Amino acid sequence: MTRLTADIWVSAYLTRLRLADIPVFITKKGDATAGAVLVKLNTLDGQATIFQRSFDLISGERVWVVLAEGAEIKVDAALEKQKGFDPDLWVIEVEDRAGRHLLDEPGLEA
Repeated sequence: MTRLTADIWVSAYLTRLRLADIPVFITKKGDATAGAVLVKLNTLDGQATIFQRSFDLISGERVWVVLAEGAEIKVDAALEKQKGFDPDLWVIEVEDRAGRHLLDEPGLEA
């Protein structure tokens, strides 16, 4: 199975969110081919969650897991730490009061 480049996946994700009328922004553009992607969900109430793709050893699939969640200021600190580790990192910020991020929809696990 061919893997998508990071920039193609990000473009498709942004399109899917915009079609659902969910505001989304690229806050850090990473490596176009192989940069890791973090998704920050901002519920606009002072709370946030960061999701990262991870490899599930049991199923062998790539899944989205929570990297950090809680007060937005603490989540942002965790995000800054990740940026320091990985200069190729993509950071996508989704803003939705209902907590929609669409990462659990088919086709976004890759």
